Amino acid sequence: MLNPETLIARIRSAMPEAQVEVVDTTGTGDHFEARIVSTRFEGKSMVEQHQLVYAPLKDLLATGELHALALRTYTPAQWEKASKTSGGQR
Repeated sequence: MLNPETLIARIRSAMPEAQVEVVDTTGTGDHFEARIVSTRFEGKSMVEQHQLVYAPLKDLLATGELHALALRTYTPAQWEKASKTSGGQR
């Protein structure tokens, strides 16, 4: 069973500058939601952004240990705007 801290550490290993928040959405340790804010997302499509996040998690996805990961990816400017309009709850 995975925990959010494991996923955060994996993502940060590939993207050390990123702000990463991960929550277990079902309590089963295999369905998660993540918010990642990174300068590496600048100029990249959403698909490319998600590929950057999934890369350090490939083995967990391949084995099924990580069944689902919903992603919300932002550049710092996008996150600043989103957090102002929603009080940081996006």
